[in-house]
Amino acid sequence: MYLNYFGLSDNPFSIAPNPDYLYMSPRHKEALAHLTFGLRESGGFVMLTGEVGTGKTTVSRKLMQQLPDNTQVAMILNPTLSAMELLATLCDELGIEYQNKQASLKYFTDRILAHLARNHTQGINTVLIIDEAQHLLPEVLEQLRLLTNLETNREKLLKVVLIGQPELQLLLKRNELRQLAQRITARYHLLPLTRHEVKEYIAHRLRVAEGDKSIFSSHALQAAYQITGGIPRVINLLCDRALTLAFTKQHPVVRRYIFLAAAEQILGEDVVRQRQGRQWTLMLSGLLLAGMLIGYLAGRLYG
Repeated sequence: MYLNYFGLSDNPFSIAPNPDYLYMSPRHKEALAHLTFGLRESGGFVMLTGEVGTGKTTVSRKLMQQLPDNTQVAMILNPTLSAMELLATLCDELGIEYQNKQASLKYFTDRILAHLARNHTQGINTVLIIDEAQHLLPEVLEQLRLLTNLETNREKLLKVVLIGQPELQLLLKRNELRQLAQRITARYHLLPLTRHEVKEYIAHRLRVAEGDKSIFSSHALQAAYQITGGIPRVINLLCDRALTLAFTKQHPVVRRYIFLAAAEQILGEDVVRQRQGRQWTLMLSGLLLAGMLIGYLAGRLYG
């Protein structure tokens, strides 16, 4: 709707996990480096966690782009499966043929292990990426651990990337999963963007879409951090709506009041008011502490 009006070649704030739009903040770079390093190690598991909307899935897409050509990747997006269903899904992802009439844990396991061994002899690495991994049942995680038992003298034949919300960390602290937790060779928790990174994030996405970063005023960018808390998915939703409102009103620039109106439409007036109030509370607290410190130093100086 607003692409031509703002001179954009693409929708810069789509919530689809397009790696072309991945803003490599220091945190995202560290996350990608941890995953890449972990997959090169001899262990069977690497883990990426973070709150909803922080960009975990997008980082995983970037990781897939960077994997060597001799890598076969299986991707599971809906892990609310039984152990049997997970093994069948893994067979589907790896192109392993099987007979439903013979379905059993041992049957699927044997088929998968044979495929892993065949891949290894052909110089092919096998990687399984599981998104929303906090939904995995403990018995399913244990089945995954058993699959990674197949190894050479130097490495596991199956590498598993677990991506999930912070609840995944709690899940892996369970006593029955301690063996799996010990096999995680790299783990990283992705935090929201900082105030400066929010500005850079918006500018980056506009730049990829061949747009001008000045579309958003400086006060609108301040509001973007204030209201979204640095969560990329929320930033995308609110910026997209703000551009739509600016286009509707035929404004060439997204001002703060337009951004706040977009936030109220998406999040609700109560949420926006609460987050604005929280920022004012933090600012007043900071000023109070600064005043107390100045008073203390003045007292020491003239006392």
